[in-house]
Order: sequence, then structure tokens, then C-alpha cells
Amino acid sequence: MTDKKVRVRFAPSPTGGLHLGGVRTVLFNYLFAKKHGGDFVLRIEDTDQTRYVEGAEEYILDCLKWCGLHPDESPVAGGPYAPYRQSERKPLYREYAERLVMEGHAYYAFDTAEELDKNRKEIPNFQYGLAYRHTLRNSLSLPQHEVDALLDAGTPHVIRIKMPEGETVSFNDMIRGYVSFETGLVDDKVLLKADGMPTYHLAVVVDDYLMKITHAFRGEEWLPSAPVHLLLWEYLGWKADMPQWAHLPLILKPDGHGKLSKRDGARLGFPVYAMNWFDAKTGELTPGFRELGFLPEAFLNLLATLGWNDGTEQEIFTLDELIEKFSIERVNKSGAKFDFEKAKWFNAEWIKRSEVESLKSDVIKVFADKGVTVNDNEYLTKVITLIKDRVVLLPDFYQQAGFFFEQPKEYDLNAVKPKWTDAKTAFYHAFIALLTNEAAIEAHDLEAKFKALAEEKGLKVGDVMLPFRIMLVGGKFGPHVFDIVALLGKEETISRIEKALVEFAAPPAP
Repeated sequence: MTDKKVRVRFAPSPTGGLHLGGVRTVLFNYLFAKKHGGDFVLRIEDTDQTRYVEGAEEYILDCLKWCGLHPDESPVAGGPYAPYRQSERKPLYREYAERLVMEGHAYYAFDTAEELDKNRKEIPNFQYGLAYRHTLRNSLSLPQHEVDALLDAGTPHVIRIKMPEGETVSFNDMIRGYVSFETGLVDDKVLLKADGMPTYHLAVVVDDYLMKITHAFRGEEWLPSAPVHLLLWEYLGWKADMPQWAHLPLILKPDGHGKLSKRDGARLGFPVYAMNWFDAKTGELTPGFRELGFLPEAFLNLLATLGWNDGTEQEIFTLDELIEKFSIERVNKSGAKFDFEKAKWFNAEWIKRSEVESLKSDVIKVFADKGVTVNDNEYLTKVITLIKDRVVLLPDFYQQAGFFFEQPKEYDLNAVKPKWTDAKTAFYHAFIALLTNEAAIEAHDLEAKFKALAEEKGLKVGDVMLPFRIMLVGGKFGPHVFDIVALLGKEETISRIEKALVEFAAPPAP
């Protein structure tokens, strides 16, 4: 650990929905910062204007808000190193890019897009680097007077890093240990584009230095870029201030073969984004965990265990527990397979453990989306208490408890009518009379009377219990029948029996 105050950053590009791998990166950054009394910074890397998507930045902020991962510094919160959008820091980057050119670590390249495309088509495995840079149009291959003339004429150009030949660069990754690269195998990446915007490679180094970032967590797919970044830290004279890096393992497809993608989610029927993402360009709506009915606590708990564990059998963690127990040393090197059934298990567990009051607003919204208004707060408390141990996703509250707020619109008649008899009709009329005389409904007592009445009428309890459930809820689901009766009350129960008897006892349609 460094003696400096810990400062970490999440630096997404506003180009679309936030993949669950991105949220896990946020989470690990956040946990590490809070564990060590540090700062969590949100920086928007919007330098690639061709890929910028309107609304994506607000979406990212909404995702973090839903997850409860609040940045200490951000474009909205501000902070001592503002601005936190790279597009608003544009003038900074040219200064450092030009400095690299002056010191011989970078160069101007005047090649057009057409010229580069031609090379890619004609030369197998073409890379703009050591092997070909002197055959292309740049300040290494052209006479100085020609370079000056091109610059004076405002000829479009980029600035590329000059990767050295025959050097080995290395660093100590907090997860992977010692990692080294041969510089001659890496192409000369663009640092500053023709529009004056930096690429990721330059901007991430400059901003991490200026914002005093001490630790950088990013996905392992960024490992191939590490040699470029290592050299930039060295060439700019900032090597002593370079953050400690941790390259996080990939989140893999359920079969373990390759990185989990949006297409995998669509193919296998589960979300890979934190929240719904609507692409205005394509009109495509990509589903999210929030809208599917996940609690943010369960979503974070799930993500924390994709590639990390605390060394015990514990699986359910609050955010405070995660902060306390998180250790980068216990993050795995290998990828973590995504298991949607396990994800749903986490959600069911969190719903079971949640206080009723904390669930109410979500449950009310679920019912409102189905056109059901919930007005009785005390009644809702009783319903949630009875149902929540049976729920996996929030919309299940309507499926499991909608009948508490509206009578069944249809019945599972196939489970009832083939075995219906006049004796059953007589039984339910007798049970209505029994209910009418009850001063108060007590589940256990009423169940005993129901069973005694069935025996008195010469009927098996099972033959009248299932139809009774279907009368109340419409199908073969729900909690214990007499717990339902106790909540519905005497009048509503009688009303539902009478309504159902009309359907159950009716002769089959000709």
C-alpha cells in the first residue's frame, strides 16, 4: 500500500448501457477506496465523439445511484480536479502530446484513412509500428522541412507514440503479479487524434496523474495496452506516481467459453446490463437487472462474488460487510462464470432478509404497473410479510399476491370441473353458512372446522381444499389457504366462494 491517500476512479465511456462487468469494476473500486478511507472518483471518458451516445452519461449516473455507489467526485458532484469530463479537458492533452514529440517519444503521422486502409488490405497483419513506420508519411520518415510545411498548412495529422525496439517493460499487478511485455511487438498507438482529442491511451495517463489516482482497477482486456501506458508514465517523468494496477478477471458466459456479452443475455434470456438501456439509433431496448426485479443489494452481492470471496462459506454480504471484508488479494486471476440461477437465488435471499418497510415502495410500483392501486398500508404490510419468502423477483409479488387486491379474473377450471359434484356444491354452501356465523377469522381454528365439515359431509379434505384455493386465488399457487382467508376476511372470502360456485357448478358448454 502507498502512504498517499487512496484515490480510485471509474472512467466509463458514454457509449451505451452499463454492462454488469462495468458495475463490478465500480464496486471493486468503491470497496477498495472505502476500506482504506479513500476517494472514489467518476470520470467520463468522452473523447471518442464518433461513439458518443446522448443520454449515456445520465444513464451511468442513474446506475450508480440505484446501486448506492456514490462518487466523492464526479461531473455532477464536482471536486478539486474538475472538470471530470475529458472532452472539457481537451486543451490539456495536446500540451503533453507535443512534449512527447519534442523529446523524441512520439511523432506526427499524416497518413490518410484511405492510405492506411490500403496498407491493411495489401500487407498481412499490418501494424503501424517498428516494421513499417519508415515507409509511411510521418515525421520520422519525411524530411524536416516537409514536416514543417505540412504542419504550417494545417494538414490533418495524428500524434503516435514511438514504441522502442528491443525493450522489456514490466509492472507488478495487484492480482496477477509480475507482468512483462516486449515493446517491439506493440504498434505505435495514436495518442492525439486529428480533431485534437486524445485517445484513451494518452488521456488515462494524463488524468490519472493530474487527479492523483493511486490505484487503477480495470478489466483484463486492457492488459495489451499496458506497455503503452507504462512507457507514457515513464516518458512524461511520472513513473514514481504511477497508480498500482489491478486487472480484473473477465465475467464469462455460463459455459465458461468467452466473455459474457449482450448477445449472450438475449440468447439465454437474462440481462447483462444494470438497468434497461434504450438505443435511440436502433430502437432496441436491452433489459436490465433493475427492471427485471432485482434489488440493488442483491445485484451488488452477486457482482462481488464474481471473482472474489472472503475465504469463508459466507455468501450474503451487506455493502458495509463487503467494505470491511474486501481484499484485492482475494480476487481471482481466472474468469468467473455467470450463473443466472445463482443471481436469482441472491435476489430471493435479499427479499427474504429485507424489512417489509424497505420493500413497500417497490411492491406498490409493481402493483401500479398492473393497474392495481394499494391504499391500505397495514394490509400491504401483512401481505408482504406473508408472501416475501416465496418471491424471487419483485414482479413475483403481483403473481403471488395480486389476488389479495383483486378477485381472480379467471379460474383453473381444468383442475376443478372434471371432478365437480353436487356434493361439493352443498359443502361450500354449508361452509358459507359456517363462515357467516364466525365472529372472527383465525386461520388454524377455521382450518380445523373446514376439515371437520368435509368429514361430516363424507368428502376427502383434499377433494375440497384445492377447489377452495382456486376459488380464492384462481389457480394452484399462493401461501397456506387459511392464511389467505385470514387476510381476505370473512365477507371477501364468502364473495369469492359464491362467485366461483357459479363457474364451477355450471354445466359444460354445448
